[in-house]
This record gives sequence, structure tokens and C-alpha cells, in this order.
Amino acid sequence: MADHDPAYVDTLARELCTHHSDLLSAENDLALLRGRIAIVTTFIHNPAYDDTARRALAQALGLPEPTRPA
Repeated sequence: MADHDPAYVDTLARELCTHHSDLLSAENDLALLRGRIAIVTTFIHNPAYDDTARRALAQALGLPEPTRPA
């Protein structure tokens, strides 16, 4: 990655924060949502929990269902 003038980067960062704060907020919300989906997916695929509950949760959220134990 090419090095950029720190003053130029600072100027762009200030513009982004002042003119596009809604985009930053949306990105933060998206990151939070991705984290929560990862937690739920981990639960769905953890065989230590009830299979019926995990399948129902996956179906309700439109996520891949856990595989049946062999």
C-alpha cells in the first residue's frame, strides 16, 4: 500500500466525519450486526444445545441449519 501524506489523510478523515457521519454510523451498526450473527451462528452449530431449538432458530433467521449428527 502506498504511503500518503498524513495531512491529506487527516483532511479526508475530517470530511468523512463531518459530511458523512451517517455512513460511519451505518458502518458501525453493520459491524455490530455481523458480530451478533456470528454469535448466533456459533450457537446454531454447537451440538451441545438442543437440536430442535437450533434448527428452529436457523429457520426463523434464514440461516443455514446445523447438520444432523452422524
